[in-house]
Amino acid sequence: MIRKYNLYQIDSFTKEKFTGNPAGVITNADGLTDYEMQKIARELNNSETAFILSSNCDEYDVQVRFFTPMNEVPICGHATIAAHYVRAIENELNTSRIYHKTGAGILPVDIIRENDEYKIVMTQGKVEFGKIIDGINKEKLLAALNIKKRELLENYEIQIVSTGHSKVMIGIKSIEILNALKPNYSALVKLSEIIECNGYYVFTIDSQNTDMLVHGRMFAPAIGINEDPVTGNANGPLGAYLIHHKLVKHNNSSFKFNAKQGEAIKRPGIIEVEVKIEDNEPIEVKVAGSAVVIFKTELVLND
Repeated sequence: MIRKYNLYQIDSFTKEKFTGNPAGVITNADGLTDYEMQKIARELNNSETAFILSSNCDEYDVQVRFFTPMNEVPICGHATIAAHYVRAIENELNTSRIYHKTGAGILPVDIIRENDEYKIVMTQGKVEFGKIIDGINKEKLLAALNIKKRELLENYEIQIVSTGHSKVMIGIKSIEILNALKPNYSALVKLSEIIECNGYYVFTIDSQNTDMLVHGRMFAPAIGINEDPVTGNANGPLGAYLIHHKLVKHNNSSFKFNAKQGEAIKRPGIIEVEVKIEDNEPIEVKVAGSAVVIFKTELVLND
């Protein structure tokens, strides 16, 4: 039996080809086994590939599963943007809200149609604050990232934060330090086993630029991603972190900012982040972005 699948390569968080964060997308993934999805993700070798599956109930419109080249992950920001951008194109969707089932739960996705183009808004999972990295683990982390203590932002705790897929938040003082980082990836892999978190988001706050609050870099070698170009599941948790630690001013209702990532590896992209706030605490995080199709092809599997 011959099975045919619609396969796309998408650049997310950008409208310029060959920038932003690339993701694979299969829009008709029904019938693929877990083994096949993992093999396809390994073959494409993007940081994540999204597989869109049909819904079998009224609770959600589609299921989306996300695979790195090494393993399945619960949710992924840029691959969510990519998957729903392609789905909007294939189905010629108008501005609408749909629900997708992910490893982080059933979550809404907003499709915004503007002049025959689409922006995708992803509501992320539950905001959770994990352990603060201190003591010997902090020393190991700074050594692995080649960051000196004096280069850290003062009053910015190094902490694990999650909106569905946890990351370590590490604030540093300048873009120059950020772009010069040369991490020891094997040391980061070893540390991931100890702290039970695979992603390290190093960021700096640019208070001079009203359009771009954050510049960052994200490293996740433990799941096969030495450096991820533009990361929804890093900048979303960062928004929650900034509110929780009272590091930015806001109106106690919502806080919006733009983050730029990927500059150091020449794949820049921009993420729009919105944090909903109650009683001066973050209760919901959304990330939004555009995307562009790099190619569409057909994957043919013979049984």
